[in-house]
Amino acid sequence: MKNTRLSVALLAVVALGVTACETDLTGLNKNPNSPSIDTPPPPGTIFTNAIANSAGYVGGAGYQNSGVSLLAQHTAQAQYVDEDRFAYRSGTIDGYFNGPYVADLMDYEQVYLVGQKNKDPNTWGPARVMQTLMFQTMTDMFGDIPYSEALQGTAGSTLKPKYDAQKDIYYGMLKTLTDANAAMGSGTGLGAGDPIYAGNAAKWRKFANALRLRLAMRLQKADAAKATAELAAAIAAPGGLMTSNADNAQVNWPGDDQYNNPWAGNFATRDDYRMSKTLMDVLVANADPRTPIYAQPTTADPTKYAGEPNGLDNASASGYMTAASRIGAMFYPGKTTYGTFGTAAGKAAPTFLVTFAEQNFILAEAANRGIGGLNAGQAKAYYDAGVTASITQWGGTAAQAAAYLAQPAIAYQGGAAGLTQILTQKWIAFFTQGQEAWADWRRTGIPANIVPGPKATLSYIPRRMMYATTEQTVNKEQLDAAIARQGADAMNTRVWWDK
Repeated sequence: MKNTRLSVALLAVVALGVTACETDLTGLNKNPNSPSIDTPPPPGTIFTNAIANSAGYVGGAGYQNSGVSLLAQHTAQAQYVDEDRFAYRSGTIDGYFNGPYVADLMDYEQVYLVGQKNKDPNTWGPARVMQTLMFQTMTDMFGDIPYSEALQGTAGSTLKPKYDAQKDIYYGMLKTLTDANAAMGSGTGLGAGDPIYAGNAAKWRKFANALRLRLAMRLQKADAAKATAELAAAIAAPGGLMTSNADNAQVNWPGDDQYNNPWAGNFATRDDYRMSKTLMDVLVANADPRTPIYAQPTTADPTKYAGEPNGLDNASASGYMTAASRIGAMFYPGKTTYGTFGTAAGKAAPTFLVTFAEQNFILAEAANRGIGGLNAGQAKAYYDAGVTASITQWGGTAAQAAAYLAQPAIAYQGGAAGLTQILTQKWIAFFTQGQEAWADWRRTGIPANIVPGPKATLSYIPRRMMYATTEQTVNKEQLDAAIARQGADAMNTRVWWDK
């Protein structure tokens, strides 16, 4: 199926700002903090807005380039290096925490309520899947967060929601995905208001099952029995799993210089990020066909690809403006004129949410570990499929993937070495999805060479982000209860699944 592009007309209706995490819906909602099923706006309009906000958050500059892509050591800062040294501004963290609650999570709740009222699972099911994706992103970053009592800002309901324990959140999200998958398949659906699958419920069911695999594997150390049971259930679930890149959950941007891929939009006005040495060393050493897609040759030597070490001070980092590779030209064409956007391909490049490549790497890991009903003999096929899907997802060819997989260092080896290969390739594939690469590193410690830089303010890679400072004012009692349960509000406190 051809992937659907965001409708420019619908985006114009909602006056969307795709590089921000918040959207003013005053003109659409009677009260954007109080979902109503009596006089709702069109659910497709709200859903389009919510999807674009979610993609703008998880794929955007503030979250990726000043946050999780640095933690995953996919990218590095060559100027203004605070975040690369873990010196986060409170306003940045506040945005990470508050953005989804005041924007897309509430929008998905609105669509869910309309779908429930209309008895239309093909409307409320996708809303629940996307809501789960965003809650997963949030809890992975912070740990315990408002979940069961969140999004209830209506008369008579709580405005100070409790923070649920992360274990309960994960169990709840897994049930939500199970229920949404089981229900979808009937109803009118969202049609053109669905910028991911154009209302194709069969595709949404695959998305739900693939996301369920992600959540299940996250529990591998914290709750092994639940992890293996959920993996097996997701593999066998009605609707099946993704079968090709055509099933990828991704947001395709119009690329019209008004609504562009968030990275292309960000790099149109700044030139202070470079590729991380941690990632570039792996790409270059293995002649990875993704190298010229992820990165550009250095300015100092146009025949060379190289990265910048993470965690430098400004004086040291500035030398890498010419000595390290910029992010790939599809996002970052080089600065000929300040304010120019990326190439046409980059402006319309997708923001990936859950992919066929990721699904295969999860299955490869499960097979390698012998969990979820899979066995070690199945791991190589899933590993090869994951590598091939990642390379072709980014525009490479199956022939390039085959040649790459034929290299002795890349060919699947099995056992502990094979597990390292699976997780390393998954880390490479997660370029532009730093939050997932960071989460896998916290769970597994792979790649092992992700370590703090020489000028980092911490002696460790953060295990979580600190809560928004605004919560101390608006929800202090519930916040304090969460901290007492989870541990200090510090970046070395581990979330529940991070064992």
